[in-house]
Amino acid sequence: MTTRSETKTTLAQLLTEIEDRNPAQPEFLQAVHEVLETLAPVIAARPEYAEPGLIERLCEPERQVMFRVPWQDDRGRVHVNRGFRVEFNSALGPYKGGLRFHPSVNLGVIKFLGFEQIFKNALTGLGIGGGKGGSDFQPHGRSDAEVMRFCQSFMTELYRHIGEHTDVPAGDIGVGGREIGYLFGQYRRITNRWESVLTGKGQGWGGSLIRPEATGYGNVLFAAAMLRQRGEDLEGRTAVVSGSGNVAIYTIEKLAALGANAVTCSDSSGYVVDEKGIDLDLLKQIKEVERGRVDTYAERRGASARFVPGGRVWEVPADIALPSATQNELNSDDAATLIGNGVKVVSEGANMPTTPDAVDLFQQAGIAFGPGKAANAGGVAVSALEMAQNHARTSWTADRVEEELTHIMNDIHTTCHETAERYGAPGDYVTGANIAGFERVADAMLAQGVI
Repeated sequence: MTTRSETKTTLAQLLTEIEDRNPAQPEFLQAVHEVLETLAPVIAARPEYAEPGLIERLCEPERQVMFRVPWQDDRGRVHVNRGFRVEFNSALGPYKGGLRFHPSVNLGVIKFLGFEQIFKNALTGLGIGGGKGGSDFQPHGRSDAEVMRFCQSFMTELYRHIGEHTDVPAGDIGVGGREIGYLFGQYRRITNRWESVLTGKGQGWGGSLIRPEATGYGNVLFAAAMLRQRGEDLEGRTAVVSGSGNVAIYTIEKLAALGANAVTCSDSSGYVVDEKGIDLDLLKQIKEVERGRVDTYAERRGASARFVPGGRVWEVPADIALPSATQNELNSDDAATLIGNGVKVVSEGANMPTTPDAVDLFQQAGIAFGPGKAANAGGVAVSALEMAQNHARTSWTADRVEEELTHIMNDIHTTCHETAERYGAPGDYVTGANIAGFERVADAMLAQGVI
């Protein structure tokens, strides 16, 4: 039998090969490194996983699509953006993963997100594979008509690569209900089919209740489960939340529902700290209705709130930290500050928002750390439930969807916790999530042969 030391050497060699094949893709390589460095125990215990080039296949997308997206602004000027769809792994089911519209989008970012999605989707147990897509288009500041024309151009190319049994995109940063509506309308126009090809649709035309809330709700449920494992709960806790988009807003909402108090939100300009706790109605008005900035929140809220331009939300003392904005937003200095201020739980609402050195610090300090592939799986889980409702031509109540979400998130926590213990890493949710997701995908890949 191969020893764990020999397996680590083999995995290190494989990582070097992957780095050579994927230069200038730091986010993707970071995600691959984080997974591979935790797999030695399972490869040593089950050497069949190392035999048919399985890990090499797992780290190479099944398909990568890149295309130009020409569109016309309100002044008649033509712009050209890049569109991407990376269909990473379909061993467990059709590709599933969001579309991100943001200037930071490039192939490496989409590959990182798609790779993470493989394991996240596997952990839900809902029979969906991993994929991701998007564009370097910035919808912020554009008119509805401009966003519509962009989305129609984007879908004019994408439609040929997706379908309800092939690839089912959803929303992500920059892609909300407005964008999903325009994308779905163009797909239907081109194909003459009404099918569950996009999730995150409007509730009056195939969308699921609780879908907008699902990622934020699920992350809080995962954080609560980690606390319960330690004999504690959320009641009376203070929380810092980064971001002010969909995930952050509904993270704040669920924290309040479970008795905790979120005191921060943020955007690229800085953060707000509100001593009384974030006023959710005011935040929703500014961000969802007016599409404004968080400094406006501080102006309207009054004396209890202040805006810190260019600051780090992690400076604020709290029991719980929930990074809910974007990748690598919480670094080792932030982690040291949070630990010094007595944080007990860190749970990732965004995808890979914590840098590797920061994760190491949290784990060394005994902080309960929930990685995004487990903690923020609620969004894709309810997307899969939306697909089920569409197939059955039915609509579930909000209570039923939330009950299913709660069950799924608790199952994910239990799976990660038990897997970590089984492989000699008790309390290490990163190892537990990576190995549990890997085992499910790897078993399916072995069963289906070398394809």
